[in-house]
Amino acid sequence: MPHDSDLISTDIDAYLAEHENKDLLRLLTCGSVDDGKSTLIGRLLHDSQLIYEDQMADLEADSATMGSAGERVDLALLMDGLKAEREQGITIDVAYRYFSTSRRKFIIADTPGHEQYTRNMVTGASTCELAVVLVDARHGVVEQTRRHSFIVSLLGIRDVVVAVNKMDLVGWSEGAFDDIRGCYQELAADLDLADPYFLPMSALLGDNVVDAGHNLDWFDGPPLMEYLETVDVATDVDLDHLRLPVQMVQRPDQDFRGFAGTVASGVLRPGDEVVALPSGMRSTVERIVTFDGDLEVAGPGRAVTVTLADEIDVSRGDLLVRDGAPPNRAHEVDATIVWMDTEPMEPGRQYLLRSATGQSSASVTSIRHRVDVNTLAERPAAALGLNDIARCAISTDRELLFDPYDTNRQTGSFVLVDRLSNATVGAGMVIEASSGWDRQPDAGLVRHASEISSDERSARFGQHPCTVLLTGLTAAGKSTIATSLERRLFDQGRATIRLDGENVRLGISRDLGFSAQERSENLRRVAEVARLVNNQGLIAVAALVAPKEDIRARARNLIGPDRFVEVFVDTPLEVCRERDPHGLYEAAERGEIPQFPGVSATYDQPTDMDLRVDTSTQSVDDCVDAILSLLNERGFLRG
Repeated sequence: MPHDSDLISTDIDAYLAEHENKDLLRLLTCGSVDDGKSTLIGRLLHDSQLIYEDQMADLEADSATMGSAGERVDLALLMDGLKAEREQGITIDVAYRYFSTSRRKFIIADTPGHEQYTRNMVTGASTCELAVVLVDARHGVVEQTRRHSFIVSLLGIRDVVVAVNKMDLVGWSEGAFDDIRGCYQELAADLDLADPYFLPMSALLGDNVVDAGHNLDWFDGPPLMEYLETVDVATDVDLDHLRLPVQMVQRPDQDFRGFAGTVASGVLRPGDEVVALPSGMRSTVERIVTFDGDLEVAGPGRAVTVTLADEIDVSRGDLLVRDGAPPNRAHEVDATIVWMDTEPMEPGRQYLLRSATGQSSASVTSIRHRVDVNTLAERPAAALGLNDIARCAISTDRELLFDPYDTNRQTGSFVLVDRLSNATVGAGMVIEASSGWDRQPDAGLVRHASEISSDERSARFGQHPCTVLLTGLTAAGKSTIATSLERRLFDQGRATIRLDGENVRLGISRDLGFSAQERSENLRRVAEVARLVNNQGLIAVAALVAPKEDIRARARNLIGPDRFVEVFVDTPLEVCRERDPHGLYEAAERGEIPQFPGVSATYDQPTDMDLRVDTSTQSVDDCVDAILSLLNERGFLRG
C-alpha cells in the first residue's frame, strides 16, 4: 500500500520513471463541521505509512497540548495547520496534501465545512475529480451536507464517495447506515449525482479507511484507500473535441515558434489539421514538443508546445481546435457565479473576465436568480453577497470562445477580477449563450402607443398586417419565393417589407455567426422587426432557414399567432444539394462549415405549419399563388 519499491535502492532512474507514469487523482473531502474530514485524511496517511517520522513526533507533541482525541494521537492536526484551526478544532482554509501509493498518485484537498467559507470549498473543489462527502452517523444528512453536495454537483464532480463516519458512536449499526444511504440517494437524484459509493467507517479508529477492520463485517465493499486506488475517473474524458488554449507563444530563436498550453480535451497528433480561433486560420501540426522530447500523441491534461506548418497569427488566449468541432462563440452568456468578495456584486459594474481563452472586460447585466444552497430553491436577488451562488447573464466586450461547463470544465470556467485591486471576486461556470428571447428590457423603458389605430391603418392600406415566414433548407427556394411574393403583393397595391435572411445578416445580424444559439438570435431579431412593421400595418415576408421548431414557435408567439403564417418550403435535400450555387453543402460535408442544417446539424421539419410547398414539383408562381390564396382565406388581404 505505501509508496515503496525495491527500485529505489537499485535503479533510481527506473524508480522515477515508474513513479512519473502513475496516474494522478485529485480529490477533496467535504461535509459538515466536525464530521471528521481532517481526521480521515490523517488516518489515511497514518495507516498507509505515509507520515514521516519527524512529522509523527511533532504530531504526538501537538496532540498532548492541543489535541482533542483523548489519549490517542490527534490525526486531524496533520491537516489543521493554521493556529486558528487548531485552537477552534475546525478547518478554515483549504489544506492540500500530496501522497503516492504503489498504484496511484494523489492530491487531496481538505475543505472547510462552515457556510462562511463556501468560497474556500469552491476553490479547493475546482480542480478535483472525486469528492469524499463525510456524514456524521449520529446526525445523518444535514444542511451543510446538502450545501456541499450541491457545490460538488455544480462544479461537475461526478464521482462521489459518501463516507458515513463515526459508526463507532452508533454501535456500528447497519440500520443507521441504511437510513443515511436512503436519505442521501434522494438528494443525489435531485443533484444528478449518479451512483455514489456509500461507505461506513470510523476515521478515529481506522475501520474501512485503509483496512476493513473487524467492526463492520456486514459491509462487503472495499475500504476507502482501495476504492481511491482503483476508481476510474476518466470515463467521461472528451477525446473527440480538441481544445488547446494557447497560454504562451514561445520564440527562443528565429527558427522556432511554438504555442504552449495544456490540452483541455481531445487528442492531438502531428499532421492533424487545426483551426486557430477566433481568426479561423488553418494550419497543420508539425511537432508536439515537450521537455522530454517530441510526442506522437497528446491527450487531455498534457502540457505541450505545438509548432505549425504555416506562419499564421496565433496569440495568447487563442484556441486551437479541430476542424468541424468548434466551440461556442458569444458576447453574452448565462453562467453560474460564486461570489467571493466582501464587497457586494451589483449588476452593471465592470470587471475583468479571465478564462482559458484570454481576458475581456465584462459586466453582469442581470441576476436571473440566487440559489439557496440549503434548500436548492431559486430566489430573486438584486445583488450578490459573499459566498452567494447565482445564475447571471454576463456581457463581454470581446467574443468569448467557450464550451458549456458541464461539457468542458477548462473552457467553460472563468474568474471575475476587480479592475482596481486585481483581486479575484467571483468564479463562474458557463451554462450557455444568453438567449435574447428571455432577456428583460430595462425596467425604466416604456412602450409608447401610436395615435393611429390598427383599423385606420387597415383602411389606409387595404389589408390586415401579418408576417409570412418561409422556412426550409438552404437552396430550397425560400428567397426566390419571397422575392416573387413581394412583387405580387406590391403589384396589388399592398404595403410590404421583405426580410431576406442573407440581407439581414449584412445588417442587423452582421455580428452573428451560424451556431444554434446565433441562428436563434437571428430569428428573434427578424421577429422583432416583423412585429414592429406589423404594428405599422405592413405585411412582412421573411425568408430564413430557422432550423429549430421550438424557436419558430417562439417567433410565432412574439409576433402573435393570429397574424403569423408559417410556410414550409419542403424541397428535398438532394434537390437542394444540386441547386446549391455556392457549394455550401459540399463544404459542410468536408467539415469546413460546422453546424450546417441538413449535413452537420438537424433541421426540424415543421409540424405546425400553415402551408407546405415544394419547389421541386411546383413552380415559383404556383407557390406564390398558394400563399396568396391562404392570405385571402385568412382575411389578411382586402378588396
